[in-house]
Amino acid sequence: MISAAQLLDELMGRDRNLAPDEKRSNVRWDHESVCKYYLCGFCPAELFTNTRSDLGPCEKIHDENLRKQYEKSSRFMKVGYERDFLRYLQSLLAEVERRIRRGHARLALSQNQQSSGAAGPTGKNEEKIQVLTDKIDVLLQQIEELGSEGKVEEAQGMMKLVEQLKEERELLRSTTSTIESFAAQEKQMEVCEVCGAFLIVGDAQSRVDDHLMGKQHMGYAKIKATVEELKDYLFEKLRSRDRRRSRSHDRSERKHRSRSRDRRRSKSRDRKSYKHRSKSRDREQDRKSKEKEKRGSDDKKSSVKSSSREKQSEDTNTESKESDTKNEVNGTSEDIKSEGDTQSN
Repeated sequence: MISAAQLLDELMGRDRNLAPDEKRSNVRWDHESVCKYYLCGFCPAELFTNTRSDLGPCEKIHDENLRKQYEKSSRFMKVGYERDFLRYLQSLLAEVERRIRRGHARLALSQNQQSSGAAGPTGKNEEKIQVLTDKIDVLLQQIEELGSEGKVEEAQGMMKLVEQLKEERELLRSTTSTIESFAAQEKQMEVCEVCGAFLIVGDAQSRVDDHLMGKQHMGYAKIKATVEELKDYLFEKLRSRDRRRSRSHDRSERKHRSRSRDRRRSKSRDRKSYKHRSKSRDREQDRKSKEKEKRGSDDKKSSVKSSSREKQSEDTNTESKESDTKNEVNGTSEDIKSEGDTQSN
């Protein structure tokens, strides 16, 4: 149960007793003394005070101003408080669901016991009632015979016995009807699917309304609604994050494909350039080899021509030498001849 001090703290703030000139405590919303469940919406400990599901008092700070500061901060819904709050609420719902299952099991067990156990006593009572009825019929028949024979006192004594048997038979019949009515009443119980409380089927509307407006029922209804809201919010947040990641992955994939395409194009250009340079080198080498062959052929031709010219020159020189020799010989012979002529004269 919330104390008076906690209630005043929530209504007037924790610094309600400070003088105007006294320093106020500056507790931030992320301080460990602040109830994070209260920042997320409400503290479950406040829902079930003085009920069967009472969670006990919360020792942490519940301050509306701190909750407003948290909602206005840039870290709102980003520090994981909501996930912790959702897990705690889900644990409370799991507990009440176990209670609901136990309630259904108890009702089913009670109905089975009533159907099997109640049928046994009822059947036994009916057998006893039938035996008593047979005895009463026999005694009545004997009383008639005694009356016809004039045995009045004996007949009166037997009538008292018949009355006792009839009373016993009526007692058995009333017991059987009580058991059947109790079983019928027990079958009309049901379990509330929100808070797990036992309800009477067809109960007065005022009592049904009192149950629906009770702390326990309204507390679990609020927890269920909050769990659904948080799950939807966190699911949408997770889906939007996945979409952002998918878009980022697509962009990176496109960039990767673009870079790969550029690399392939660059490699293709390099290969083409290499092939072009290779062809150019081959053409240049062919050209140079052809020029070299041509120069070699020209050199060979020029050497042949020069050797031919040298041979011709040598032949010319030889002929000139031979002619000179002939001329000398001829001159010598002429000189000898002229000398012979002179001598003969």
